[in-house]
Amino acid sequence: MRIRLLGTGTPTPSLRRQSSGYVIHIGAEVLVFDHGFGAHHRLLELGVKATDVTHLFFTHLHYDHCGDYGRMILTRWDQGAGEVGDLQVFGPAPLARMTEQLFGVGGVYESDLVARTSHGCSLGIYEARGGMLPRARPSPRAQELKLGDIVKQGDWSVEVGDARHFQPYLTTFAFRLKHQGVTFVYSGDSGPCPTMEEFARGADVLVHMCHYLSGTALNEPFAESCMGHMELARLAEAAKVQNLVLTHITEQFDKPGVRERVIGEMARVYSGNLFFGEDLMEIPVTRPGLAKLM
Repeated sequence: MRIRLLGTGTPTPSLRRQSSGYVIHIGAEVLVFDHGFGAHHRLLELGVKATDVTHLFFTHLHYDHCGDYGRMILTRWDQGAGEVGDLQVFGPAPLARMTEQLFGVGGVYESDLVARTSHGCSLGIYEARGGMLPRARPSPRAQELKLGDIVKQGDWSVEVGDARHFQPYLTTFAFRLKHQGVTFVYSGDSGPCPTMEEFARGADVLVHMCHYLSGTALNEPFAESCMGHMELARLAEAAKVQNLVLTHITEQFDKPGVRERVIGEMARVYSGNLFFGEDLMEIPVTRPGLAKLM
């Protein structure tokens, strides 16, 4: 299992941190978890093409977690030239309705899709790429998930867990990916959640929202729906997580000195390996090794 971070930021515009996205390689399969604005650009920077992606999972439908959905589907369809199957997409309701409204007949991209499946220029490009006429429209296979569902494909599985973020207005999930004895857990966006400790227990890697300095929450709903750094440290220690990755980083503590303070304070509670997430960072599933001094 190869784990890389695409976007580690928030909805706040940033040149350094794009919106949420993570890519996991398992053999020839490429799983993307969330795909907010800018995450697709990061995917390209890592050398991963849209046509390489085999599965897309959404934890929730805030725009900073799904904004690049259209780009993923349309790029994959256009560049695949009929030789790449429709993408398997998983997430909470109303994912199916959202997908239909984007790509279905009369949807958001209707004019574009009619042009690309009808105009001679687009059809010529399609044939030059190896496509065979007539040209079909994209039809992503969107499957809405429920709490407790398990998606199993080959030798890996993804379990759907609970998260706490903007309910009841948004359904929000966490995901637990297992493959050959390695476990990756992604919280999506979540504040303190009673079931997260058990859901993340023993994970080799936990990628979790770390949105603010504990004690500085704006109000009670904020503290319930977003995670502070010390609350996260206590969660990871209780769950005996091997590697903890901080993500969904705000400008509040994304500055020299404060980052080090955050890591230092968390390390006094959490005894595993801490990663202050950065876009394009690769996360080991084992303890990081020391490089040889030269």
